[in-house]
This record gives sequence, C-alpha cells and structure tokens, in this order.
Amino acid sequence: MTQNKPELLVIEDDKGLQKQLKWSLDEYHVVLAEDKDTSLVELRRFQPKVITLDLGLPPDPANASVGLELLDEILKLSPSSKIIVVTGNDQREVAMKSVEMGAYDYYQKPIQPEELKLIIKRAFELASLEEESRVYRRNENMRFHGVVATSPLMLSVCQKIEKVAPTDLNVLLEGDSGTGKEVLARAIHSISPRQEKPFVHLNCAAIPENLLETELFGYDATGFSENKSTSKGKIEEANTGVLFLDEVGKMPMSVQAKLMRVLNDGVVARVGSREEKKVDIRVICSTHEDLNQKVQEGKFREDLFYKLDEINIKVPVLAERDGDVVLIARTLLNKFNQQFGRNIRGFTKEAVQAMEAYSWPGNVRELENKIKSAVVMSESSQIGAEELQIDESQLREMPLNLRQVREAAETRAIQRAIVLSDGNISQAAKLLGLTRPTLYSLMDKYSIHS
Repeated sequence: MTQNKPELLVIEDDKGLQKQLKWSLDEYHVVLAEDKDTSLVELRRFQPKVITLDLGLPPDPANASVGLELLDEILKLSPSSKIIVVTGNDQREVAMKSVEMGAYDYYQKPIQPEELKLIIKRAFELASLEEESRVYRRNENMRFHGVVATSPLMLSVCQKIEKVAPTDLNVLLEGDSGTGKEVLARAIHSISPRQEKPFVHLNCAAIPENLLETELFGYDATGFSENKSTSKGKIEEANTGVLFLDEVGKMPMSVQAKLMRVLNDGVVARVGSREEKKVDIRVICSTHEDLNQKVQEGKFREDLFYKLDEINIKVPVLAERDGDVVLIARTLLNKFNQQFGRNIRGFTKEAVQAMEAYSWPGNVRELENKIKSAVVMSESSQIGAEELQIDESQLREMPLNLRQVREAAETRAIQRAIVLSDGNISQAAKLLGLTRPTLYSLMDKYSIHS
C-alpha cells in the first residue's frame, strides 16, 4: 500500500537505476519519470515534497542542459519542493550551479543507497517543517503576528499564549535578551479581546530613572508652575488596552510602589496632580533577570512581583528550539528580500549546517542581524555560510555518526507530532505514517513521554 507513504519523484532515465532506487527507497511511494515531459506531468499530478533529478536526461544524456532546464521549470512550478540533483563524478561544477539555481542538495554517482536515503530523509524533514510552519501561520486560531515556531519547546509556549490570551490575567515573560519576548507580548495582544485597543510599549531599561516616573504616569504642571504643560503617561495611553513593560526588573522601587497602587485601585494620578483618573489596563512584562531573586535581595517589591506574575511564561533560547533556526531564517529572508528588493532564493547546504550548529548567544535578534546583512551583501542566488559571518568558536559539536543523526531526527519528528496532536498518540502516529505500536516502541526507545 502506498496511501500512507510520502511521494518521492525520481527523475532517472537509466532503467537499472530506476529499479535499484525503487527497491531501496521502499518507505516512499516512488514515482518514476525518465524524461522532461513525463517529469512535468508527474510533478503536477503528485506535487511531491522531494524530487531526485538526474541532470543527464534525453535526448542528450551526456549533457546537463536538459536537466538544468527542467530544474528551472520545477522551481517555478513547485518552489517549495526539495530537489536533490544527481550528477556524475566529473560534474561538480554543474552540481554547484544547480544548487545556486535553487536545488536543495546534490549527490554524485555511483549511488550509495544508505547515503542517499539520509539526504532524502533530511529533505522530507525540512519540507515537513516548512509546511507545518505555513499551516501554523494560516491557522485562524493561532494568528500570532511574527511568531515562527515548530520546535516542541516553542509550540508549548504558543499553546500557553493561546490559553492565556482570552483572559485578563497579567503575564510575565522570562527569557534571555533577544529571544523575542516583545513579539510574544504582541502575539498575546493580537488574539485577545483587547486586540483592537492600544498596545503601549515602555522599555524600563532605556529611560533614565528620574524620567521613568513621568513617562509612565504622565505629568501635570498647571497647578504649581507658570509652565502649563501636561502630558499623558504610558498608563493612560494604554487605557482599555495592554501596557507592555519591557525589562520591568529595572524599575526603581519608588515607581514600583505607584504602579502597585494603579494595579490595585485601577486609578492613576499624573506627577504634579492629585486628580485621579480611572484606567483599565492589562499588563504584560518581560525580564531577562531572575525577579524572584531580586525580591529576596529587596530590590523588587514582593507584592508587585506576584501581581505581575499571575501567568509566567519562560521563553527558550534559540539554541534549544530544535528545527526553528532554519524556519526563522527563511521567514527573515523573505522579509528582507522584500525590504531591500532582492531575490535570494535560499541558503546553501553549508549555511544551513552552520546555522544549525551555531549556539546563537544573541538569540533571534542575532539571527535577524546576520540574515539582514547577508541579504544586503550577497552576490549569489543563495546565501552561503561565509556570508553569515558565524563565529566558528561558537559552533556546537554535531554528531557525525549516521545512527546518532538518524536518532536525533526521529526524536525531533516524534516530539513535533505529539505536540501538534495535543498528546493524542493515535493522531501523532498518523502524522508520522506509523502504527500506534511502532510509535510507542520508538517513544520507549528514546524516552519520550506524551
């Protein structure tokens, strides 16, 4: 039966190789094509996620011109398909050209089935990740502006956001600098009942201590000065909406006391005025510090901490978000292509490997800066590893053993399926194309719990 097997389009004119590939790739529904016209027919019919393409096609198998023409047409018809180009040993330059055109990877003959299977498996995994991300962003119930996630850790964060957004509870987002806490705060606002109301951002670390009070509460100088100026504070601006206090741990104790009164009584008085105005705000805070520790040290009010920490969400660092780096990078590539009028199609294999191996100490903010710079400076149709300017001393050790690579890939795929199916093992098994007993066996093998 092929109904649960993913389609793999194999474009190969050698009958012997066709048989060998169909036999060795039995976990896929192998669709065979031996020339350009048949390939395009099967492409439209099956819309495969992954394609292997032998560049030496009739009527001139010794020349790669027909294969390169077909590659260009496939990329136009099915830009999301991952194309693995198959070439002879003496055709490295042609292979590199195909990758520059937009092929996912290349493989040189003679074919070693196990090695080719690993390349194909990685291609399917990446295609599935990208499809999950597209579906995720299209889902009306998860319309998180700017959030790109497929890793189990980040999907868990998104599920918490979906649960807490409809409430009016205050939220504390904890995580390292650059992890995207502001993006998540805006995501909460965007799917909350206050989505049409103001979202007001105040960075407590960016404003001098003597100005933070007036910035937050506003001021009214009409009662005691010739200066008749008045100004709304951020709290009044956020009335009926959301006030996002970035790096709230930097707020002085004197300001904390006044904020506590606003949250308890629902009224605010501008600096210099006794007049109180009613306000209705929801507060979302972020911090890269341990606020609990600051409470113990007497540097943060305990009552305010508990008032702000009604819901606590810990935001993982980018290095812990398996599979997210490349997805975020592709999203940023599209964004900066549009912003700077470029048409860069993707990343080289080496660039993808470098991004996956890098520890990203600056998190998503660092990734964004590197992609922006690469888009502006690149002179190729694909961004290479050297254009990302990745510090090799920050590369994490990656397994070279094929068994370790396979086990890591299987573990990530199972974790994603379980998260996407809300812990329903039967549904997760369907997503993975496995039987329930097989999935349970793999979960036991890798110590994965639903």
